[in-house]
Amino acid sequence: MVGVGLDGQRSVLARVCVVNSAGNVLLDQYVRPLEQVTDFRTKVSGIRAADLRDAAAFVDVQRQVASVLDGRIIVGHALQNDLEALMLSHRRKDVRDTAKYPPLMKPQARTGKLKPRALRHLAAEQLGLAIQVGEHSPVDDARAALYIYLKHRKEWERWHAGGKQQRQPHQQRQQHLSAAALAMADL
Repeated sequence: MVGVGLDGQRSVLARVCVVNSAGNVLLDQYVRPLEQVTDFRTKVSGIRAADLRDAAAFVDVQRQVASVLDGRIIVGHALQNDLEALMLSHRRKDVRDTAKYPPLMKPQARTGKLKPRALRHLAAEQLGLAIQVGEHSPVDDARAALYIYLKHRKEWERWHAGGKQQRQPHQQRQQHLSAAALAMADL
């Protein structure tokens, strides 16, 4: 994400990445923001003005992502931020969010209420990977979320099936996981 508006306070999409269930990149695209960028946030986002000069139009990238994700389970971290940035929605039953899976969350000290953890902390703890050190890579973020999901997949799907979502037959789920992770260069 990059900043727009006064002092670059508002975040908008500038790069999107989608990987498949094997972690192979299906889409890694810079996106031309709809508004003038006032803060590239390069130290964190890794995005520079030169990256966006020939970037694809937002609406074109939005269509591409929607097409790739259609009818599939998506995996990511804090996916509502990514989907909002893309101005897309996805069926709740087909979302696996590492920020919202209770066994990966942290209880607050005073209340015990579960709180999402940072993806970089989950990647270090669950995978032994150091990500988001300096400039973020949406490819690394997407893969980390995917690999965390795959590590917990069996238990996660049991938990998911026990919730409000309807469970599909296992064969169907396997088929739908072909486009598995979505991530943006989030802050």
